[in-house]
Amino acid sequence: MADTHDKSMMDNLYWWGVPTLFRAPFHEPDTSDFRSADIALVGVPHSAGNGTTERDQHLGPRAVRNVSALQRRAHIDFQIDPWTSAKIVDAGDVPFPRANDNEDCIQRITDFYKDIDKAGVRPVSIGGDHSITGGIVQALGNGNLAGGEPVSFLHLDAHTDVFTTVDHFLGAQKSAAHWGAYLADQGQVDPTRSMQIGLRGHPRTLDWLQPSYDYGYNVVTMQDYRRRGSADVLAEIQDVLAGRPVYITFDLDCLDPSVAPAVSNIEPGVTGFSMDEAVELIRGVRGMNIIGGDVVCMMPTKDTPNQITAMVGAAIMFEMLSMIAETVNA
Repeated sequence: MADTHDKSMMDNLYWWGVPTLFRAPFHEPDTSDFRSADIALVGVPHSAGNGTTERDQHLGPRAVRNVSALQRRAHIDFQIDPWTSAKIVDAGDVPFPRANDNEDCIQRITDFYKDIDKAGVRPVSIGGDHSITGGIVQALGNGNLAGGEPVSFLHLDAHTDVFTTVDHFLGAQKSAAHWGAYLADQGQVDPTRSMQIGLRGHPRTLDWLQPSYDYGYNVVTMQDYRRRGSADVLAEIQDVLAGRPVYITFDLDCLDPSVAPAVSNIEPGVTGFSMDEAVELIRGVRGMNIIGGDVVCMMPTKDTPNQITAMVGAAIMFEMLSMIAETVNA
């Protein structure tokens, strides 16, 4: 009993030991231990898809690994311990030997996640800029976990990421601004059965939402959310995504800067989501076929001394993995 107590105490000291995500055991995707897992936690330390000076997003996975041991071990609202309800492993980081070549990195992400998809293990990832979602869903869309179908997004973000006016963003083609368009063009996502929620970006033109509408995405701006209320938006989530293979992509900039200050492309002009509001929206897909999710746009070099944004990112990951753990062996 004393040994168990001591281990529990040590596991909560985030500055001690090897910082795997949530203290999950480390297993690479080509091992038998990995192939028997239900959920894979993955770091995607990639910044070249944003194409701006906000490039420290590649440090996001390491920052979240550092604090994740502090996170909850049990989900009181769901009444589950996800670590015993499912086999959860840390699959490590996607390797990027050509880290400044965005197109090479996106392909390496796709190749890495194809192995995860083939194994039937559901990934929950921490980035990295938002271009990583394109690389991940190139592997998951129409794949094993999705049952051969395009995925449906639950996409929480301040920005649309459906950029169509030019074919690159400061040189990056499959950029953080393009993935919502090219995944639809390639048939890996069904926009008409996807939700984009919380959009409040700094528009340069009056038609900034038009590409999302043209592709058929179901758009809920922050103004819409405030006007309609959470219950109405949750009902739409459940109607649009019901029966679909769901992929959750969560850009930390959907949160208010007072909640998550260390993000790229910060949006202070309009109040963003509170943590409770964001968690409520994510839980709108509870019980559905969630095939994976990601948390993106961490800027740890801009975080507060208590690393609040890293802890917020870990908390969102915990919600995702708990919803998957609740259903994966049901």
